Amino acid sequence: MATLTRQRHLHVSYPITGPTGFVVAPIVEDHAPPHHHPGYPGGYRGTTGEELVPQHLHHHNHHAAVLMTAAAAAAAGVGGTYYTGTGPGPMPSQASMPSVPPSQPPQAGEVEKPIGYGAFGVVWAVTDPRDGKRIAIKKLPNVFQSVTSCRRVYRELKMLCTFKHDNVLSAVDILKPPESQGFTEIYIATEFMQSDLHRIIVSPQPLTADHIKVFVYQIFRGLRYLHSANILHRDIKPGNLLINANCLLKICDFGLARVGEPDPSAYLTQEVVTQYYRAPELLMGARHYSGSVDVWSVGCILAELLSRRILFQAQSPLQQLDLIIDLLGTPSMDDLRSACEPARVHMRRKAYKPSKLSMLYALSKDCDHDVINLMSAIFVFNPERRITALNALNHPFLEDGRLRYHTCMCRCCPTPDGRRYTDSMEPVSTSPFHFTFEDELTSISTIREKLNKLYSEVQARQVETLQLNISSPIYKKFIKSQCAQPSELPPSPHVWA
Repeated sequence: MATLTRQRHLHVSYPITGPTGFVVAPIVEDHAPPHHHPGYPGGYRGTTGEELVPQHLHHHNHHAAVLMTAAAAAAAGVGGTYYTGTGPGPMPSQASMPSVPPSQPPQAGEVEKPIGYGAFGVVWAVTDPRDGKRIAIKKLPNVFQSVTSCRRVYRELKMLCTFKHDNVLSAVDILKPPESQGFTEIYIATEFMQSDLHRIIVSPQPLTADHIKVFVYQIFRGLRYLHSANILHRDIKPGNLLINANCLLKICDFGLARVGEPDPSAYLTQEVVTQYYRAPELLMGARHYSGSVDVWSVGCILAELLSRRILFQAQSPLQQLDLIIDLLGTPSMDDLRSACEPARVHMRRKAYKPSKLSMLYALSKDCDHDVINLMSAIFVFNPERRITALNALNHPFLEDGRLRYHTCMCRCCPTPDGRRYTDSMEPVSTSPFHFTFEDELTSISTIREKLNKLYSEVQARQVETLQLNISSPIYKKFIKSQCAQPSELPPSPHVWA
């Protein structure tokens, strides 16, 4: 039996019989244009073994390009030969693309299973009985344990229900436990993506410069949207960048995200960002920071994509800072304005080190002037001088990534007459979060009321609502699944004294 059942507004629920679970065959996501093909021979394999991105890339002329699958065309660099003219112009119609087989139904013997877990939640892959497609269910336990946990859950739910961007994960539904009276858990249903960037990086298969440009362009595109919505993600890392079979990338996991705080005297926690991707201002005890911490993380990911190794891999936050200084050189006193006083004292005691950013050329044979220039603009000690997501999108290194993405991967360029470049390639949020967003979240009872209101709003938009099927043999495993233990989580920030 399925873990999920569906319930019409007449409140007549029934279980969906038959095997359900984690699909082994590649699937077509809702956001994929009709001409996208679900799998590619010799490509990357995702969490279930399906092939994700093409391994063999070739350049084609205009006539050959229109016959290519979306991900293959995006990675092959056909943007320059896709049109007969120069600049934005009419695109091949979707009718000229090969037809795509529908999503394959679950195979016999497949079962639902957990696909990831962290400090604040467990993610399961399940079947949506309303349409038979895969969705991900994030289980958030102990919601009302404290005001802090309540605020975090409400913040994440509100964000996921508000986001509307192709490179940012959003919620498709919210579920409560079957015994909703006095519930302590909430479940968020989101789109299901076959893999994440971490799995691709650690795989033995090759990753070309074309792939890297398309991936990094999408990361900055999603990050630009989040920052325009006044959201700091605060945990950008390869594992939080989901990827599907069409090379489409989505930023996920907003458990540590928060609304930006304009008051520089306001204290923001340093218990954020996985250590390897943590910006130097966080390592040095900054009490206030901005979206520049997310940009630093993207720079670390770019270097990791090039070398297939973590750039700053240390065993402690203090060693992490030392590795950064080895590359960037000793920062000036002006660069340390956001650091706490003990950290500044620590830096003054250390011997001077020159910058060695030129060593970035050794990351990969694909390193050219453009990519080194972008990383040099990211790896800046002073967060006020670090490049922004907007300026990164306009960097020459990402020009090819932008063209390939909008040639055959995006949803913003198709028109009734075919494809034509949109005037807004990097859309921003039309309803940014205000920094007073959480002012009313002062007690558990107040937050519970707001969560119930948000749940009702989401359910009102659904033609058929979902509920957990307590008769499913998988239900007991699902309900007992736990978050990561403290020993499994990254080290806490260094305590400066």
